[in-house]
Amino acid sequence: MDKRLLDILVCPVTKGPLIYDKKNAELISCSARLAYPIRDDIPVMLEDEARRMESDEVEQYRA
Repeated sequence: MDKRLLDILVCPVTKGPLIYDKKNAELISCSARLAYPIRDDIPVMLEDEARRMESDEVEQYRA
């Protein structure tokens, strides 16, 4: 994931920052509790395509 792209992208729901999870190929929005998939190096920034996250899963990214 290009660092410059990550600096520009925000969560479409909350307009908050995103965390890149390379292992799972996702962009994480802690405030929305959503994980946006990255397919073929392209972030899919649609709420309907995002995976809902549990509270304990979100907490691991807030460290």
